[in-house]
Amino acid sequence: MTPPTRPTVFVVDDDELVRVAIGGMLKAVGLHAETFGSPKEFLNHKRGDVPSCLVLDVRLPEISGLDLQRELTQAGVQIPIIFITGHGDIPMSVKAIKSGAVEFLTKPFRNQDLLDAINQALERDRLARQHQDELDELRERYETLTVRERQVMALVISGKMNKEIAYELGTSQVTVKIQRRQVMRKMKADSVAELVGLAAKLGMGPATANSQRP
Repeated sequence: MTPPTRPTVFVVDDDELVRVAIGGMLKAVGLHAETFGSPKEFLNHKRGDVPSCLVLDVRLPEISGLDLQRELTQAGVQIPIIFITGHGDIPMSVKAIKSGAVEFLTKPFRNQDLLDAINQALERDRLARQHQDELDELRERYETLTVRERQVMALVISGKMNKEIAYELGTSQVTVKIQRRQVMRKMKADSVAELVGLAAKLGMGPATANSQRP
């Protein structure tokens, strides 16, 4: 099966009637849904690189929904989860939410409550993917810098002037100016303040900046 190219709601529940009901409801509002009777089926399924979320029953025959949540987290699979259960309790719901679940709904629940949670989860995943794409692109820009340009960037974001940078690197101010322009161009920064912001997104705090110095 070809992975979907539009936002997808995955539903894992061992009750076929529940799967059919949720799948039908989602289809009626124009959402693409894929349903599974067990965690194993879901894990073996090839998922598309699109915004998605998981509607997950807490009590399942193989492993619990909470165990699947933990397994996905350990595997680095960041998918927003909405738990549904007919046997929920407060400690269980607290545990699920603390572990990152979007919502914990007890059956029977209103269709609108589930739809609201799904829309929230899909938006969360869309924003997370957008942020990751921007970070990946930013890292690619940084990779284009030479070793010396990275040293210059580290000194610029630490507040050093060209004269100070030249002295610290043992070079001329003219050379520093050229390298600084290259850094700004490659990082697509229009100001030092913007460069500092980009560096922060890359996790380049003062300690990181210092490590880039010769």
